[in-house]
Amino acid sequence: MLKIRLFCNQGMSTSLLVSKMRQAAADAGVEADIVAYPVNDLDENLEGVDCVLLGPQVGYLKDKVLRSCEKFQIPMDVIPMVDYGMCNGKKVLEFARKLADK
Repeated sequence: MLKIRLFCNQGMSTSLLVSKMRQAAADAGVEADIVAYPVNDLDENLEGVDCVLLGPQVGYLKDKVLRSCEKFQIPMDVIPMVDYGMCNGKKVLEFARKLADK
């Protein structure tokens, strides 16, 4: 199972994207556990995670988040703005799968 965590300001702005990603995973036959949280809850939500995605609105925190993720050897990156803005669940899922190498 691919465990993806998305982090944004409050954990709510990515809820539509999470729904679209879950649907894309189901359509592709990929078992995925995809959840969004506020970026302030990052450290409590990293255990067993395959990759971390940051919403573009908190992309300025990338270096700080990277340091937290490195402790657990979790790959992370910022979701491309276009895919985030278009709520392109399929593309963001593909991005996460490449990042997690799964």
